[in-house]
Amino acid sequence: MYTPKHFVESRVEALHGLIRAYPFATLVTRAADGLTANHLPFERVGEVLHGHVARGNELARLDGAEVLLVFQGPDGYISPNWYPSKHETGRDVPTWNYAVVHVHGRLRVIDDAAWLRRLLETLTDHHEAGQPQPWKITDAPDDHIEKSLRAIVGLEVVVERIEGKFKLSQNHPARNRAGVIAGLRERSGGGDAELAAWMTQQEESKP
Repeated sequence: MYTPKHFVESRVEALHGLIRAYPFATLVTRAADGLTANHLPFERVGEVLHGHVARGNELARLDGAEVLLVFQGPDGYISPNWYPSKHETGRDVPTWNYAVVHVHGRLRVIDDAAWLRRLLETLTDHHEAGQPQPWKITDAPDDHIEKSLRAIVGLEVVVERIEGKFKLSQNHPARNRAGVIAGLRERSGGGDAELAAWMTQQEESKP
């Protein structure tokens, strides 16, 4: 991943934080007919990522394959009109801000009903936590759950390398960054508030 030094994010807590906040990843690997991409939620457990797919998915037959997982955080178009410097010199152009984490590792396919059930319970508890009445696996009939478990396999990726790129206007002076945050909040389109929050957090985390 091309990452100018301004945008390198190497803090483990920041990388893990993005994965936790945006767990829906794009998994890229090489299959029999070339590169293939699948889109799946993952749960991080230490330096391991856990997920699952249908047995019919080609990933179920790619045990040991080298994989790249892309976790995409907030992103958005940045207008040069938001930079105070643009109104003084005109020497600014549009760009796109975003935060992303790449995880490199190898795929392990797990065909174990007990392991899968524990994973599904963990995923469900995590993502149902904010619901007024969280759904639990035990809410469904046992035979239905057993049938569902037979239709899937587990995926495990041990993290061999992780890299982050947080392109959040760090290459601009503080007043331009403040202008971008204000512009995002005012535009308030899809994802703008999240991107502004990430930029604000980035400012507050500076030493």
